[in-house]
Amino acid sequence: MTVAGRTPVAVTGMGVKSPVGLDLRSFWSGLCSGVSAAGPITQFDTSDHPVTFACEIGDFDIGAYIGPKEAAHLDRVTHLGFAAAVDALAHAGDLAVDPARVAVVGGTGVGGLITLETEIIKYANKGAMRVSPFLVPMMMSNATAAYIALQHGFTGPNFSVVTACAAGANAIGEATRLLRNGEADVVIAGGAESSITPVGLAAFNRMGALSRRKDDPLHASRPFDKDRDGFVMGEGAGFLVLESWERATGRGAPIYGGIAGYGRNSDAYHITAPSPGGEGAVRCMELALEDAGINPADIGHVNAHGTSTPLNDAAEAEAVMKVFGSSGPPVSSVKGSTGHLIGAAGAVEAIASFLAMAEGQVFPTTNHVEGDPALSIDVVHGAPRSVAAAPAISNSFGFGGHNASLVLVPPPAA
Repeated sequence: MTVAGRTPVAVTGMGVKSPVGLDLRSFWSGLCSGVSAAGPITQFDTSDHPVTFACEIGDFDIGAYIGPKEAAHLDRVTHLGFAAAVDALAHAGDLAVDPARVAVVGGTGVGGLITLETEIIKYANKGAMRVSPFLVPMMMSNATAAYIALQHGFTGPNFSVVTACAAGANAIGEATRLLRNGEADVVIAGGAESSITPVGLAAFNRMGALSRRKDDPLHASRPFDKDRDGFVMGEGAGFLVLESWERATGRGAPIYGGIAGYGRNSDAYHITAPSPGGEGAVRCMELALEDAGINPADIGHVNAHGTSTPLNDAAEAEAVMKVFGSSGPPVSSVKGSTGHLIGAAGAVEAIASFLAMAEGQVFPTTNHVEGDPALSIDVVHGAPRSVAAAPAISNSFGFGGHNASLVLVPPPAA
């Protein structure tokens, strides 16, 4: 398969851990159901918090992947990321590859925040000698990528991307570049986040980013809706196995789609607010399309960042209008269902896009009830919408002005 003379990077395995599903089938079903995973936080007491809800993963068992002693020395963010990567590798089948030619690229926003907070409290209450000797390897942002490589003996390039909410998409994009440059034969790439903590919740709330609909958590996250008032915190992970199209077909692997283009840039405008008119997002999508060698008219679906915040949704909608015009492709966001997975969002949403292409339909944007008249985009809502096979673009925009866009192409016809 080629796109404008360049063969896309093949996706041969995917694994996901999300608030609406812990495997590909349940994840897709959860997205299509139009139901939110938001509910009261169970991981800690929220009685002194203005916001008391999030999209937690309630039934995840790390014991299915590693033993209890090993698990105790890893933060929950690494539990989720490692499990998603293991599932992706199982999905990919026998790679038959030299471990020295396998790279791992991980993305996260804050790393092991649960461990860091726990140990700070321990230090404050019990003193320096009670701080865990495992604090540093548990909290460091590169822990997930390192642990994936360690457990599988992968000795190729191994690094992590920390670009806030764009990290998961950046990880996939940088993995694509490794393969194009011949620096690896296989790359395991994705993102993980588990930052639903007392301080994490308080911090996002204090900056005004969170929805405060604690009387109605299920309908709090409303991407592109007229009444959106902020995002809902979520946790999760998504990892993909990437390899050249030729290698994948040569070993007879199923191909679930491909990465055809990657754009990344910076707003350089404000530490949290998007650039006016979505100009950074416009250029980022244009870079991804140029990299893929395709025109805006070729895109059949925009998987939006769509956080449910007033400013970011408005900027992204304006950017989509500028790139694709008034009759642009359908737009959807998973965050009405999953909440905002921060550094894992871009990877989990890329997986959602591949599943949408495989199913020939776009998932609905949960809780999008009444469109904002100022946002002239075609938001899929209410029910899944059937679409023809076509490339998709998946957007991720992070605090700090980090932008990442991926152009994804469908799997080969059966």
